[in-house]
Order: sequence, then C-alpha cells, then structure tokens
Amino acid sequence: AGVVCGLVVARYVFAMLDEGTAFEAHVDEGDEVERGTILASVVGPARAILSGERTALNFVQRLSGVATITSRYVEAIEGTDCVILDTRKTTPGLRDLEKYAVRCGGGANHRRDLAVMGMIKDNHREALARQGKTLAQAVATIRQHAPETPVEVEVDTLEELPGALDAKPEWILLDNMTTEQMREAVAIVAGRARLEASGGITLERVAEIAATGVDAISSGALTHSAPALDIALDIDFEDRAG
Repeated sequence: AGVVCGLVVARYVFAMLDEGTAFEAHVDEGDEVERGTILASVVGPARAILSGERTALNFVQRLSGVATITSRYVEAIEGTDCVILDTRKTTPGLRDLEKYAVRCGGGANHRRDLAVMGMIKDNHREALARQGKTLAQAVATIRQHAPETPVEVEVDTLEELPGALDAKPEWILLDNMTTEQMREAVAIVAGRARLEASGGITLERVAEIAATGVDAISSGALTHSAPALDIALDIDFEDRAG
C-alpha cells in the first residue's frame, strides 16, 4: 500500500515521446492505494511506451515513495496542531517535484531556498562572531534588504534561546534537541516565535515530539531516505488487422 504521486509527470513523459499517446489516470494524486491497484493506462505506439517506461516509472515510484513516507509522519501526529515540513535536502534537480510529493502525502512545504526564508544556522553564527556582529544585527540586515522575507534562527541548546529571542525572528529551529529540551523551549519561548523541531527526527519519535507543543517538525528523511514504491508497467499488444 502507498500514496500515489507522479502520474502527472508520467503523462508528460509519454506525450513528449509521441503526442498520439492517450494517458488515463485511474486514481488521483494523493490517493492511498492497495497493492495490485491499476494506477493508470496509456495507449499508443509500442516504441513510445517502451521508450518511456523506465523514466515514467522512475518518477512515479520516487514521488509516490516520498508521498507515502510523508503520509505516515502526518498520520503519526494526527490530533495535534503540529505540521510536518520538508527540508532543502532534496535530490538535485527534483526539488519542486519532491516538494509536490510531500504535499500529496499531506505534509507542508518549508522554505524552497534561502531567498524564500532567511536562515541563520551554526555556520552563519560562527561567521558573525568572527566579524564581531550579533545575531540581532544579522536579522536586522536581512530585514533591511528583504523586508517581506521571514527569518529563522537555529539554536542547538536552551542556553542559545534568549539570544535568538532577542533577535526577534519569526521562527526558531530547535536542532537535535531531546524531547524534554523541546518541551522546555516551548515554555521559554511562550509564543514569541514559532518553533520548528529538526534533526534526528524519526517516525518512531515524531508523535512525542509533536506533543511537546512545537509548531512544526521538519525531516530530511521525507526526501533523502524515502524508499521507492514498487510499481510496474505491463503491456498488452493489440493485433492490427490487415
């Protein structure tokens, strides 16, 4: 069983090879299906179908795998106000498609890149320290050049939280913290910024993390470790009279 995603791409693959192919999806993107379900059919010249088979399957298997693992994370935190987010840890060249797959699985998209959300991580903080600049100055600089862009600050310890709050970012990322530390962070922040839990997020832990009160949980595993869904294409040849 799994969540279907990528049929729209498969349709495009066959149309590129031969505009005369007729592709019909039998399920919708985001549908949960059981093993043995026929997802789609394509009618056209054997040359086009055989040429596009592997490429079409690669996309559907990959994207369905991402959608499926995302749906499992979403199901695990059902009943909470927390949301499951993707990350920028995507396959080169496939970011938009993989983020689409996350949405099909019921998750939400985080920043696509640093142009969408300013992100100050540990390496940035190290660079700032070497320049004698504070976190608040860095956030102010981002807002000066991109006033409409939200800002997120990463913290590794509870001791870094007060400094992050003083900088007044929209988001604070709690990186690789224990569940208890996350619970303490939620109490300290008290709604002054939205909190994202990240780092070491597994399906086994996600429910207890959501219960701490964080606003979002992001996991690179949704895109960098999703197993492909097992999908095949079977061909029926029609005899032509004459």
